[in-house]
Parts: sequence; C-alpha cells; structure tokens
Amino acid sequence: MGEASADTLPKLLAERARDDAGRTAIREKGYGIWQSWTWREVAANVRDMALGLRDLGLRRGAMVAIIGDNRPHLYWAMAAAQSMGAVPVPLFQDAVAEEMHYVLDHAEARFAVVENQEQVDKVMSIKDRCPNLEYIVYTDPKGLRHYDFPFLFGVEELMARGAALSGHEPDLYEAEVAKGAGSDLAVILYTSGTTGRPKGVMLSFDNIIVSARNANRLEAIRRDEEVLAYLPMAWVGDHIFSYGQALVAGFTVNCPESADTVMIDLRELGPTFFFAPPAIFENILTQVTIRMEDAGWFKRKMYHYFMGVARRSGSKILEGRPVPPWDRVRYALGRALVYGPLRNVLGFSRLRRVYTAGEAIGPEIFDFYRSLGINMKQLYGQTEATVYVTVQPDNAIKLDSVGVPALDCEVEVSGEGEVVYRSPGVFMGYYKNPEATAETKTEDGWVRTGDAGLIDDDGHLRIIDRAKDVGRLKDGTLFAPKYLENKLKFFPCIKEAVCLGDRRDYAAAMVNIDLDAVGSWAERRGLAYTSYTDLAARPEVYDLVEESVEAVNASLGADPALAGSRIRRFLILHKELDADDGELTRTRKVRRRIVAERYENLIDALYSDADHVAVEARVTFEDGREGVIKADLQLRDVAAGEGESLRRAG
Repeated sequence: MGEASADTLPKLLAERARDDAGRTAIREKGYGIWQSWTWREVAANVRDMALGLRDLGLRRGAMVAIIGDNRPHLYWAMAAAQSMGAVPVPLFQDAVAEEMHYVLDHAEARFAVVENQEQVDKVMSIKDRCPNLEYIVYTDPKGLRHYDFPFLFGVEELMARGAALSGHEPDLYEAEVAKGAGSDLAVILYTSGTTGRPKGVMLSFDNIIVSARNANRLEAIRRDEEVLAYLPMAWVGDHIFSYGQALVAGFTVNCPESADTVMIDLRELGPTFFFAPPAIFENILTQVTIRMEDAGWFKRKMYHYFMGVARRSGSKILEGRPVPPWDRVRYALGRALVYGPLRNVLGFSRLRRVYTAGEAIGPEIFDFYRSLGINMKQLYGQTEATVYVTVQPDNAIKLDSVGVPALDCEVEVSGEGEVVYRSPGVFMGYYKNPEATAETKTEDGWVRTGDAGLIDDDGHLRIIDRAKDVGRLKDGTLFAPKYLENKLKFFPCIKEAVCLGDRRDYAAAMVNIDLDAVGSWAERRGLAYTSYTDLAARPEVYDLVEESVEAVNASLGADPALAGSRIRRFLILHKELDADDGELTRTRKVRRRIVAERYENLIDALYSDADHVAVEARVTFEDGREGVIKADLQLRDVAAGEGESLRRAG
C-alpha cells in the first residue's frame, strides 16, 4: 500500500503493521516501567477496539469523545473510531465538567472513551444533559470496581467483544477501513476559545496526512525518531506530531507516566524530536535558574561565565557561521563542563530538532536554548491549518521571525496587515458553524489568521501580535501587548503578564509571579510567607519585579518603534490567572476580554493617582471548592530606563 492508496490513517496503520510489524510503535510508562507495543500489536488492538465499538452500535459518521492524558489506548480509540468511519473528538482532560458539557453536547457525541475514574465521574455528572451520549468506556479500572451502570464498559471488555465479533465476521474490519477516503472527516478539534465558545475545527484525512507527509519531508523526520507525547490530545499539535506524523513516518511515540513525571520521563527517554509551547521552555529555564542560584559559588561562577561564551558564539556555531578561534575553543570547553551536562539533565542530549509554537517566544529565551547547541526552531501554525503555516529553516534563523512558508503553503499579508494563508492543511470548516467558517475561510481556500504580521525581504514572516490586540497609545505609539508580555516572562520571577495601553496615556502591566522561582529566592533571603497572595504583596518582591520591568523598558528603548510603549506602572496580582476561573484557555492563553472585565477596578487604578487598591475575588480551588481572596495591592511607578537589559540566564 503506497502513498496514493494509504489515504486514511487506518489504512496507514495497516501499512505500518505490514511493513514495520516488529518495530516499536508506542510505549507507556507505568509504575516506573516502560511497556512497549509493536506496530503489529497496535493494529490488532485497534481492530478489537473498533469492532467492540461496532458491536455496541457505532456506525459511520458518529462522534466519539476521547478524554484523558496521553495514553496508548486513547490513541488507539481514535484510530478505532476512524476505522469504522466514525469521528474522534478529543477533549482537554483538565477541563471542568461544564466545559466538557458544551463540547459533548455540541458535537452530539454518542460514545466517550475516557482514561480513568476522574474522567468517568465528570462525564457521568453531565450525561443527563447530553441526550446523544449512550456509552462510556474507560481504560483504567482503578476505583471503578463498584460502578455498575449498563452504559459503562471497561476497555478490556470492549476489546473482548470486538475479538468475538471478529471471529463471527472476519472480514468486517478490513471492509470498513477500505470504505474510508482521504476527503472524509477525520477528526474534530475544538479551539481553546480565547474570544468565546470553542469552535469545532473539522480536519479531513487529506489535511492530516498531506500536512504530516510534507512536514516529515521538509524537516527530515525519520522512522527512528523518538517523541514524548505529553501535550493535550485535544490540541492539534499533539494530534499531528504524536499521531499523524508518527503514522506517516513510523516513528515511536512515548507516553509519560503522569503530568508530574514529564521532566523525569523526558530525561530517561532522551527524545530526538520535541515540541513544546513557549511556557514549557520558560518553565524549564526558570528551574535551571533556580538550581544555579542554589548551587555553590564556584558552579555559579562557571555557569555564568560559560553562558556568556554561549550567548556570544553558541548560535553562530550551530548555524556554521564564523566564530573567533579562541571563542570556539572556549565554547568547546563550555560544552564539556556546562552545556553538555545541562542538556543531559534536561533530557535534550539526543535532540535533532526542537519546535516551539502556540504563541511568540521571547527572543532571549529562544537564544538561550540555541546557544546551548539545541536546534530550536519556531513554527507558526493554527488548528485550521493542521498546524503548519511557516517553519524556520535550518541555518537561516531570525529571532524575530517564525520562518518561511511550509511545503506547499502560500502565505501573504493583506492590505490591512493581516496574515493569510492557503495550504493542503486548510480545514474543512467549523462544525455546525457556517457563519464562522465564511468569516475565516474564503471560497478559494485562503484563511484569515487574525494575526498582524509582515514578510521581510528574505521571505520570513514576522508576527507582531493578534491583529485585534495591536493598538496605539494616545500619542500614536504602536502598542503590541503580547510582545511586551513575552519580554516580561523572560525573567524567572514573572510567570504571566497582561499588558495594557491601547488608547491610553502609557503602558501598564498586571503580573503573576512564579511561585517556585520567587519562593526559592525568598527562602534564600530568609523572607517568610504563608501563601502566593502573601508573597506577592511583599515589598521585596515588588522590588524584584520592578528590576525586571526596568530591564524590559531598557531593551524597548533601543527600538524606535516601541520605545514609547515602555511600561510606566505595574501591580502584582493577588492570585494566579487560572483556566478554571476562565482567565486562561486550556492552552494557557490569556482571555483578555474576561481579564479586562474581571479586573476592571485594578486597571482603572493603574491609570489613576492611587498607590494602593483593595481587591476581593472569588477563586476555584483544585478540588472544585470556591473561596474568596481579599488583598490590598500596591501600585508601583517605574522609571523609563535607558540602561543595559538584564539577562535572565546570567
């Protein structure tokens, strides 16, 4: 079965089972032990699961919800649904029940394949309000022994039913797989909903397979790659990297034991191909910074010295550009003493390529990883594009760009400054939402991204910000909030930031401190605190954040277009912005409208003469309980700052 005939993912799976039967397809870590399945075993499990669903009444066109962490059985459930002509609909596993209700009801899901008791409980709590939902299948039986409901099945029972049906109708599975076509609807992925209700993005098999095949060809993705599947299965990035590209190339996907062990599992595995949004890389860098600050004076001094060498020469050496011989020698010494051990501790020793996307990454953070010799590249994509719009080419990296058009992708900037594209990955449309589809996708296949950008003379795309978010101060100065926020988040003490300034006299910021980084900093200085709110209110912490804001202002001063948008006032929020409180999406993007409404009194205070503001806010705790936080927040003015920028890494 060649490229022309393997036009669906189940057909590709059959190809893998035939051509790579004994090679490892997927692993899962459980109780500290990695368990492996070959492509032959995966195909057999998918067949049994598919026929089990068929025995329960699954038919072509039905929707199957997939809910849980990255687990082999959940990936198999997607393939099983597709094998029978049904459509998988992955949901964010950390979504609360009400968020799940919207997607399950909107998608009219008939089946839900979920990971464990937590997900079973959430789905059961809303099942009465999902009239189309008939069956729930779980993959982990722990805690479910006494759940006796006619609509609830364990995956082992489901697969046993499938094996029995296969014995009665041995040709049924292959016949159903053969009915599939590349133009068929393959999956519905719901957007994170930064501006309203999530929209169901419909992707065809052609969208996924052609995009995956083009990406593998362009980036030389091989069958011997090892990837760690840890990002939400509901996110298009995981769907293409851990599912589509894996089936096309035949490489091995690894599922971590839990979200808490990802970094440990990453070090054990040593992947060759890795993707993470900027927040992950920011967090890793924060942890490195904390550990260095806690190290002895000699290690600290050596680290800072060689990171200085890396900043000067690391990226140039990686890209094959000229470097003075003495710096090349010092970099080689740094590789042996610092960069190599650090990469090994992070699990990055075997990496051939690293990608980041989802939102802009701070140039300083990006340069930090590349200076270590890690081939990190930015890509720009959307769910509506099946990820790939642009990718940074090897040895032609520009810190302020997201690269050049992906294979077979056309990218332009409209007269209004909006980025538009057309590619084989362009989505079929939004599920049950033709109006939104027409607003986003033209009849000739061009997609409006909603992002403001420009294309330079070398064909590189530069994203400025969300088009709707880019504004101007009262004096006409360009105001790009995400650009400022990324600069702030470069500093380990700042976890999240929301910048304000459109049609106002000056730029201001609301900041979340990073509890781990600032907590470690406070402990080293003997500063006692009882909670996030208590620590965030400490004047010493305000001083720390002020230094970071002043450093951002200093770097902005070097850019004539943005110098006028330097941050004049800031406050530290009394609580962390939280997806459960609706302030962030499940992919940790700020919901600006909700934040603006919820913190209107704080924003007004930032543009007043007040130096303090009282706040009272309701919060949702991890166990679902609600509470109230009361605080008196300090408002601090910041000097414009013309000095040298402080570096996060040293």
